Amino acid sequence: MEKLKLHGFNNLTKSLSFCIYDICYAKTTDERDGYIAYIDELYNANRLTEILTETCNIIGANILNVARQDYHPQGASVTLLISEEPVDPQLVDRSEHPGPLPDSIVAHLDKSHICVHTYPESHPEGGLCTFRADIEVSTCGVISPLNALNYLIHQLESDIVTIDYRVRGFTRDVSGVKHFIDHQINSIQNFMSEDMKSLYDMVDVNVYQENMFHTKMLLKAFDLKHYMFHTRPEDLTEQERKMITGLLWKEMREIYYGRNIPPL
Repeated sequence: MEKLKLHGFNNLTKSLSFCIYDICYAKTTDERDGYIAYIDELYNANRLTEILTETCNIIGANILNVARQDYHPQGASVTLLISEEPVDPQLVDRSEHPGPLPDSIVAHLDKSHICVHTYPESHPEGGLCTFRADIEVSTCGVISPLNALNYLIHQLESDIVTIDYRVRGFTRDVSGVKHFIDHQINSIQNFMSEDMKSLYDMVDVNVYQENMFHTKMLLKAFDLKHYMFHTRPEDLTEQERKMITGLLWKEMREIYYGRNIPPL
């Protein structure tokens, strides 16, 4: 898309939001309680603030205000109000390409916010535990928050990711013509690194005329030892391993497809 000469400030709002899920099997009540305590500490408000602060460093944003809170019995929230340094809109790359990894600096966010909320969860029956993190990066200005996508997914290694990206509002060019998007996008996947795409099965649900884009990701590889908390697969019987694997895959597919799967 040809670069626009705008009249005044770019009023387009670009919002990236995604849910990240981590699944675990904890055999006993003590193990389930231990997993929830572990994950709650790993992603407490201070750690989440560090992740979001590093996100701001990567994309070149300034932090104006930080609000953070740990909750009882579990969960945390962090919100950062941010602003950008002055940047020439003509120098901003709006093309589709993977965003930065942790050692890259690419552009500046405009006045807006980044927030994250966590939801550790378990059920007393079945042994399944789920950790969910909801993240939103919302900007008003010349760049897309999709530039922060790869770093954030790398920081919260996950089994399932659901991503939504939407451009809202409009901005005017110097001729007074309204523009409802200022960059090309066919799929959120085009902003992901190749190594990330190789790890996940993905599907898109896009509404191009409404500038709404949705991508779902399900981890391809499955190694049972990565889903056990304080229990080794080799200490289980073959029947137990098969049963637990079935429970985990069913849980992951239900979250991925957004519907309950009836038992066989």
